[in-house]
Amino acid sequence: MNKITKKSFYSFLALYLVSSFIFLTLAAYWFYTSQVAVEKSANFYKMNHIADLISAEVIHSQMEKRPFKLQRFQRAAIALYDKNRKLLYGMSVQKVNFKNDFYMKKGVFTLVSQRTAGHMNVQYVVVQSNECVKNVEKIKNKIAYAVIITGTLIILIAIFLSYIFLKPIKEKMEEIENFVKDTTHELNTPITALMMSTSRIRSKKEYDEKIVKNISISTKQLYDIYSSLSFLSFDTKSEAAEKLSFDTVVKEDLDYFRELLEKKKITLKADLQTCELNIAPTKAKMLINNLLSNAIKYSKPNTTITIATTADNFTIKDEGIGIEKEKLEVIFQRFIRANSYAGGFGVGLNIVDSIVKEYGYTLAIQSEKNRGTEITLHFR
Repeated sequence: MNKITKKSFYSFLALYLVSSFIFLTLAAYWFYTSQVAVEKSANFYKMNHIADLISAEVIHSQMEKRPFKLQRFQRAAIALYDKNRKLLYGMSVQKVNFKNDFYMKKGVFTLVSQRTAGHMNVQYVVVQSNECVKNVEKIKNKIAYAVIITGTLIILIAIFLSYIFLKPIKEKMEEIENFVKDTTHELNTPITALMMSTSRIRSKKEYDEKIVKNISISTKQLYDIYSSLSFLSFDTKSEAAEKLSFDTVVKEDLDYFRELLEKKKITLKADLQTCELNIAPTKAKMLINNLLSNAIKYSKPNTTITIATTADNFTIKDEGIGIEKEKLEVIFQRFIRANSYAGGFGVGLNIVDSIVKEYGYTLAIQSEKNRGTEITLHFR
């Protein structure tokens, strides 16, 4: 990852984790408070039930005139007091505050009941238990474990989602980086040629046709790079279509590339019949320039390029290095190159494809590796 991708990755990861953990914390707190409330309520009713059972036993024992036996309960201490708060039966685990009916002190809940109505001299039934506190502690531990496990899963999911969501950005950034590198490389060649040619003219101080031709070729290469970048960067849809002679535009472009063809010793065969189209002039030139430029770029010296126009078609065929079959479906994507034979940006065929789709044309391509490529534009 480069710096921008890393920054985006960690920013998304941090945002996702912070928001997720805030939600997790709130959910855990809400669940804990609700469970504690439920546990306290259950504990209160349980202690009340014990007090009711003891009170009923006291009353029945007096009415039936039988000895009273204090029943034992698990996890609860029972104590019976008279009206003077003197212990009659059982035991308590801590001092009782008879002013409160139900309270908690030092982790022990105490319930004070007076339902015996003084039978058998019992005025107060006291139930004490720490079961609720222990259950609450268990709830805390369970929630803590759940939060740790959920938090771990959230982190793993966050990393996975960050990678999935940022993968297109990462790929696009890599394409842009490669594009910048290719641009630098492509610009370096004509600029170096221009500088060397200019230096030689200054040193000779006389006209040299070969040097001037090199300057002309380099200047045209720079202009082609500029045209491609301008087409990609600016809105060209506003240019109105007009009726023009496409075969005439092809002739003009052949003259434009004549010096480059001669430099690579490429033979050009042209069969240009009348072809009238409604198309923006700039886009007509972009179609021809990119297809012819690619044909020259990927052709070896001493080969032939054939160009033909009819009323409905434009065909260009070269004897270059060709394109592998598995790459024919992706070469029209931006920044994609079939090979690194002659450099380039991987934007020429993408420009051609966008213009073809804009005007509703169709494009057919046939290619065989090391044999050449033939591209046909069907206008109707």
